[in-house]
Amino acid sequence: MRKTIQFLQLAFILLLATACAETSPFKYESVPNDPLKARIYTLDNGLKVYMTVNKETPRIQTYIAVRVGGKNDPAETTGLAHYFEHLMFKGTKQFGTQNYEQEKPLLDQIEQLFEVYRKTTDEAERQAIYHQIDSVSYEASKLSIPNEYDKLMSAIGATGTNAYTGFDQTVYVEDIPSNQIDNWAKIQADRFENNVIRGFHTELETVYEEKNMSLTSDGRKVYEAVLSALFPDHPYGTQTVLGTQHNLKNPSITNIKNYHNVWYVPNNMAICLSGDFDPDQMIATINKYFGHLKPNPNLPKLPVTHESPIKAPVVKEVLGVDAENVTLGWRFPGAASPEQDLLNLTGEIINNGKAGLLDVDLVQQQKVLSCYAGTYGMSDYNAFVMSGRPKQGQTLDEVKDLFLAEIDKLKKGDFDEGLLEASINNYKLMQMYRLDRNDGRADMFVSSFIDGVDWKDEVASLDRMSKVTKQEIVDFANKYFGDNYALIYKKQGKDPNEKKIDKPKITPIVMNRDSSSAFLKEIQASNVAPIEPVFLDYNKDLQKLTAKSNIPVLYKENTSNDLFSLMYVFEMGTNNDKAMGTAFEYMKYLGTSKKSLKEINEEFYRLACYFSVFPGSDRTYVMLEGLKENMPKAMALFEEILADAQVNKEAYDNLAGDILKKRSDAKLNQGQNFNKLIQYAIWGPKSPSTTVLTTAELQQMNPQELVDRIHKINSFEHKILYYGPEKPQAVLDIIKQYHNVPDQLQPVPAGIEFQQQETPANKVLFAQYDAKQIYYSAVSNRGEKFDPAIQPTLNMYNEYFGGGMNAIVFQEMRESRGLAYSAGAFLITPSKLKYPYVYRTFIATQNDKMIDAMKAFDEIINNMPESEKAFNLAKDALITRLRTERITKSDVLWSYLNAQDLGLTTDSRKELFEKAQTMTLPEIKAFQEKWVKGRTYTYCVLGDEKDLDMKGLSQYGPIQKLTQEELFGY
Repeated sequence: MRKTIQFLQLAFILLLATACAETSPFKYESVPNDPLKARIYTLDNGLKVYMTVNKETPRIQTYIAVRVGGKNDPAETTGLAHYFEHLMFKGTKQFGTQNYEQEKPLLDQIEQLFEVYRKTTDEAERQAIYHQIDSVSYEASKLSIPNEYDKLMSAIGATGTNAYTGFDQTVYVEDIPSNQIDNWAKIQADRFENNVIRGFHTELETVYEEKNMSLTSDGRKVYEAVLSALFPDHPYGTQTVLGTQHNLKNPSITNIKNYHNVWYVPNNMAICLSGDFDPDQMIATINKYFGHLKPNPNLPKLPVTHESPIKAPVVKEVLGVDAENVTLGWRFPGAASPEQDLLNLTGEIINNGKAGLLDVDLVQQQKVLSCYAGTYGMSDYNAFVMSGRPKQGQTLDEVKDLFLAEIDKLKKGDFDEGLLEASINNYKLMQMYRLDRNDGRADMFVSSFIDGVDWKDEVASLDRMSKVTKQEIVDFANKYFGDNYALIYKKQGKDPNEKKIDKPKITPIVMNRDSSSAFLKEIQASNVAPIEPVFLDYNKDLQKLTAKSNIPVLYKENTSNDLFSLMYVFEMGTNNDKAMGTAFEYMKYLGTSKKSLKEINEEFYRLACYFSVFPGSDRTYVMLEGLKENMPKAMALFEEILADAQVNKEAYDNLAGDILKKRSDAKLNQGQNFNKLIQYAIWGPKSPSTTVLTTAELQQMNPQELVDRIHKINSFEHKILYYGPEKPQAVLDIIKQYHNVPDQLQPVPAGIEFQQQETPANKVLFAQYDAKQIYYSAVSNRGEKFDPAIQPTLNMYNEYFGGGMNAIVFQEMRESRGLAYSAGAFLITPSKLKYPYVYRTFIATQNDKMIDAMKAFDEIINNMPESEKAFNLAKDALITRLRTERITKSDVLWSYLNAQDLGLTTDSRKELFEKAQTMTLPEIKAFQEKWVKGRTYTYCVLGDEKDLDMKGLSQYGPIQKLTQEELFGY
């Protein structure tokens, strides 16, 4: 009888739900067989809302996309879309200000001064006007509340606060707790409707530093050169998203305001959501706050450009300090065109990492040092590019000719038809990975909206591609791939486009940390149902199994999809055997006694499975992943390679030469030079990063010794991590059948125990690099080892001082002083018990701002600004985040592994959550005085000596100038 009553109750509830849905005032579109079960709403004002529900965690990924970007910038103020993206974080009439009525006249005056400034050419007059701008801006800052948007996001427990601008779009990103939908919508609606431009001149310096970073990025310069060659009549090619240096230094607030009024309107926007929410309640909330926004019925349209046919290669040269490379690019119709499916499949046939034309003919045969091919995807047009780096002694034209030969093979249909079917399987695999995450799901909505692709067409794309024939691919290739390409030679040399612009004299703005708007107080006072935290129980949330030969297996079931990952973890690496990395690099070019390298890679691609080996300094990961149904076959093939890889002397000789060329190229790269400089500061002259085979050892190596290492790897003690749909016993059975191991595993060989260097006194490590920006870091090690008792306080200190956009470092270095695009400072927890705590700072800044940055860091690190309100915000943000953070899927295994490394048996977040409730600012101050204040540092500077204040730098300690040989170890 009870079951009957329950059934009737359930039927009534379902009937009621159906009736409610039918009578809901908000209608939505949906598509049959949609794996996301998406709902797409259009409000009366034109605002699009895309939704997909995912109950896995109590959070929601939100993207607010505006269909406007760099291509819409006025020619006289390029970079405007990107700059306005930054200004969207500055607040409104309701927040970001203590008194908007008093602030507005000052902001109006700043706007008028910038209009005069940008039209003035006399340098002395410009400096005088800028001094006025700086003075008025300082007065205005007394009334503003910098970063109050980030305080609002902290208050509601948002994470991942960010935004990005492309040619076609500007997108605003937040990951919010599922109980904060109302507050999030209230804040965002106000932000998009009532944006106020404040903190303008310091944010301008931040944007300019981002431009400086792009000027030292040869990859960025090549990208822009490809577009300028392919699109001479379209903004994709005539201007850049970041804008010109001249435009950035001569901005117009008036133009920016007009831009906001024209483009930031509901009929040009979409809200894209994936996570834990009720769609009916969500759309009602969005309509409540966004429904009154006024549309713009007269959205401007870009002039239609019909690009003239390219009848011969358009050749351009790019200069920069990085290694030489060559890039070819072809023009294609845009993302919403019928040809998009064909372009996607063609790209896979050309380069898929395993069995594409470039993979088989160039990479596996070692005919180039490295290469890739892919699409620059955009709304109006696509660009398909092939890019490669030459081997030692090889010319860029020889690489170009190899690429063109592969295009010729494509056009002749000289490829296996089975690649098409395999490409579809691999697209399915990629889609599974994408749909497994909220950000991936919501990002699909963003692409559909921005590119103007109907959602039903997105859903049907795999089905359409599965029907494409080889002949269609060949016809497509012959239609679009001809001599109509861009040819970009990236050569080494001084870039004449890099212009040195002196830093402006900026008075640090007032931070007003203890001020709060009424709007923020209202959000903080709002009542939301709390979400109870969930922490891991390592005895329940994963299973600890034992496979044959007593191998420990950490098991976590995948209940989301049919993907698996299997990993062998060895507690040994290059510290134990410096040839290990070379051995597994060599393995990529080897076949077995039964299968050629080509056959192996084609089979993996058909199975939609991948393998990789990551030898670290003291741990090696051997990983296999892909579709569950193909795991046994993939594992059998993988184990066959480990057990039966065959020596190929020619492949080794090629590899040795390529390694030496890559080492030479690495010395040209800014990021790699800086990383080596930091490693030198941490470890000294002998470190894991410099423990590599010498040139002589590489050249004299018997490749059989490397193959022996590959064959032997499974004989050492290791553990296995499995995440996938198979049940525990089935996993053990597969391991038993396919994992080739002896009955008794050997202990791992002893390794070199490198010691991280303590910092007894201040010193400066300087490395020369020709760039307009320095990379700077201060490193401090006092030898203290891991202590679980201090971890909660350490985490809170990092949250308050060095964490996100609301932290002290970001506010002082970027908001107040305009010194950098990014900056940070943290006391870093060791990864293993044997390592110490290390304090580190980082900033990338203009050369002539170096001493200012160092002084500012020293000031705030040793005399930490104290703000009770800022601390409470950081505390609430940390607690709220812990309430909704969930460690799921394979991350459970990694969490357990990391805990083991530190001797922990429980989820450390539980203690952090409990202790955070009662933490006080005086506790954080006491921690800072004990653990941070008064430290001695190794100051690391990578920059161009001729542009730097070396005398000022010497005040921080004796300067040791390091050669690249000392940094790299070769």
